[in-house]
Amino acid sequence: MISTKSERELDLMREAGRIAFEAQEVVKEAIKPGVSTKHLDDLAHRYILSQGATPAFLGYNDFSGSICASVNEVLVHGIPSSDEILKSGDIITIDVGAIYKGYYSDHAWTYPVGEISDEAKKLLEVSEESLFAGIEAAVAGNRVGDIGHAIMQVVLPHGYGLPVEYTGHGLGTSMHEAPYVPNVGVPGKGVLLRKNMVIAIEPMVQIGTNKTKVLDDDWSVTSKDGSLTAHFEHTVVVNENGYEILTRSKEAIRHS
Repeated sequence: MISTKSERELDLMREAGRIAFEAQEVVKEAIKPGVSTKHLDDLAHRYILSQGATPAFLGYNDFSGSICASVNEVLVHGIPSSDEILKSGDIITIDVGAIYKGYYSDHAWTYPVGEISDEAKKLLEVSEESLFAGIEAAVAGNRVGDIGHAIMQVVLPHGYGLPVEYTGHGLGTSMHEAPYVPNVGVPGKGVLLRKNMVIAIEPMVQIGTNKTKVLDDDWSVTSKDGSLTAHFEHTVVVNENGYEILTRSKEAIRHS
């Protein structure tokens, strides 16, 4: 069932979003060559708990981290590890979520580690641009196909791949609720967007193929051809005349 949220629920989700955003900021400041992905996980875990929230990913289907830390060709669901040490030239996606008084947030961003290649810089720029193109389409009266189409229009001209088996989603008292929000779509098709629906919009982009594979850990999803990947995500409220991004600072949410 696809639900819209009450103002009380939205206030709780704003707080969940704020916590995920600030946890992301804490981790971002620590990303540098020589740091392990487990260290980044520990930072996020402690921050989320300090805010009276719970890490959304920890224990989800037995996932062992409080964040997903996905490096280079790993698109999503990378497991934090003390053995994975970042080096200059890497790119890393940090995906983090928080549960605050029963309500979820979800927020991902891809960062450079030290100096990265021009190819990697372009991937990050295009992928971030596609996120905001998708968000601009999150208006009541549009459909999820409008979001996917907006993302496609930014990504595909560069020859990049958009995996179809991984999508955005609704969220509320569960991390994954209806509707699915694909990163490809036909304008005017798909689920109708209504005021006060909360959705995670999250383009996942690969420099090469749109095909993926799951590694032996049963979590990490990589590009099938080993090409670089990026993933950007915000939790968004659909409004009648626009949208509200929940995974932002308290000041930004207040003035959105």
